[in-house]
Amino acid sequence: MKEIKKEIVFSLGERLEQIEKQTALEQEIPSVFLTTSRYARELLEETKMNYEGDLNIRDIGFSKVETQQECLWGSFYIPKLVDVEGPKYCIMFFINEKHIVIVDDENFSIRLVYRIQRRRIHQGDTKEKFIYNFISEFTNRDLMVLATYEKRLMEMETEVLEDKISELQGKIVPMRNELLTLQEYYDEIADMGKELEENENGFFAKDQLRYFGTISDRADRLMNKTGQLLEYAKQVKEDYQSNINGKQNNNMQFLTIISTIFLPLTLITSWYGMNFQNMPELAEGYPGVIGLSILVIVTCIIIFKKKHIF
Repeated sequence: MKEIKKEIVFSLGERLEQIEKQTALEQEIPSVFLTTSRYARELLEETKMNYEGDLNIRDIGFSKVETQQECLWGSFYIPKLVDVEGPKYCIMFFINEKHIVIVDDENFSIRLVYRIQRRRIHQGDTKEKFIYNFISEFTNRDLMVLATYEKRLMEMETEVLEDKISELQGKIVPMRNELLTLQEYYDEIADMGKELEENENGFFAKDQLRYFGTISDRADRLMNKTGQLLEYAKQVKEDYQSNINGKQNNNMQFLTIISTIFLPLTLITSWYGMNFQNMPELAEGYPGVIGLSILVIVTCIIIFKKKHIF
């Protein structure tokens, strides 16, 4: 696979064909230009996209699209599914009536284009179709990834119900943070699809806007699925907490029973521990005290049994 050293250009069409930059510009062939931030400013001038903002990709913090007079520009902030909380793929893109310019310093975009070439018949008939294919390539595994989160939560729930998990907090909190990150990301992609569908600059054909609606619908479904998993994680955490509370209640109940049994025994021993001058039981009272204590214990146990305390 080629790396983007300066730029790689593909002509738009049913199949994406790599062509020379000068050919695309001189013959005004609708094309996709992939470049790095080092050469992006020069390429934007050549494709007649006037962008006065910063081209520092490392400053990207979320996915969005904005409309300017001569072009649309936006950014992708894509979580790596193997490490959702880790570094993200950062991409900028620019669109005008003829061309698409993609700025990427990690060669992730060129990998996506090559995957489109391998997997799809209609690779880039139009700008709209290419954008749809491009976004689809980095979201097509997300449902499968969310299914793995669901499976892990189901396993945790089973362990909680069977009392086989000792520390849930350390497992479920990182998962919850990852799901929140994904939910925010899908929300941004859904908003991006809606912004593109509005077609404020008229750069897109009206009969092609359905592709952007499909992007929004898919992102909404992924966002809703992520929300369901967050609720599921909350339920598993509550079940675990209920299990802990139940154990604590059982311990407290056991201690209460022990205290209740020994309370009358404490009274008896306190009574007979006093210094009486005339108390006949003091001479040979030990057997009686022992018998009385045993009677108290048996009576307490019978009462607790009848009341189903234990």
